[in-house]
Amino acid sequence: MIIDNLTNITKYLIISKKVSDFLLSLTPSIQTGHYIIDDTSYANVDVYETKDLNICKFEAHKKYIDIQMLLEGEERLDLAATEGLKVSDFYSEEKDVMFFYTPERSVDSLYLMPYKFAMIFPHEAHKPQIKAGNVSKKVKKVVVKIKYNP
Repeated sequence: MIIDNLTNITKYLIISKKVSDFLLSLTPSIQTGHYIIDDTSYANVDVYETKDLNICKFEAHKKYIDIQMLLEGEERLDLAATEGLKVSDFYSEEKDVMFFYTPERSVDSLYLMPYKFAMIFPHEAHKPQIKAGNVSKKVKKVVVKIKYNP
């Protein structure tokens, strides 16, 4: 897991120049939708309301690294290593996602705000879309998917 401000994105050599340039070009006015960045990466831009903690699920991917960044709003994101987590929904090859029950052990939490990103690797489960306080808020978020080649 890497957590940093967008201004430092070019320091991470695992992130291609095309992905960095795409992220650095974003403003809140970008249209929601699916964007192809290059042969190994793409992005989805969505708008949604954050949710109660108990509604959200831990998820992980096998084929892609996620870079999650808000363009508007604030959101809590919980994190845990996948090792030892109990699977609730088995891996879907088509959707590249599996879901887990919330572990009984403690997890890490971070708060995403505009232009602060989290880079999440396949061995890391994450529970996105959690409301950051007591009230749900509208967020605009970009999730970049980068093909993972261990």
